[in-house]
Amino acid sequence: MSTIDWSSSEKKIAKQAFDAALKREYAALLDQLKYSAAKAENRDDIWDIHDYLTEQRKLIDQKYDYRYSQLMFVFGVLLRDKWLEEKDLAGLAEDKLEHIRSIAYF
Repeated sequence: MSTIDWSSSEKKIAKQAFDAALKREYAALLDQLKYSAAKAENRDDIWDIHDYLTEQRKLIDQKYDYRYSQLMFVFGVLLRDKWLEEKDLAGLAEDKLEHIRSIAYF
């Protein structure tokens, strides 16, 4: 799929799905941060939390690429990693869904 056309309705669906996945991942990250902070007992624990957050920021920044040329790959990864469900993508063209599924289950 070298040229991918997104209809205006698909663009809206894609944006909602993208935002929902990002919100879920940030919520999970916040839960982990709260857990780690509650367990922290010394300065090494603080720096461990810092290092963890730095790594997570890099991973999230790499994963969430909202260019239409990249979205099917992004959605495939998010589906595989359970940040998205197929119902979040309902309304996308079947060829796009098949491509996303193939990436998710590869």
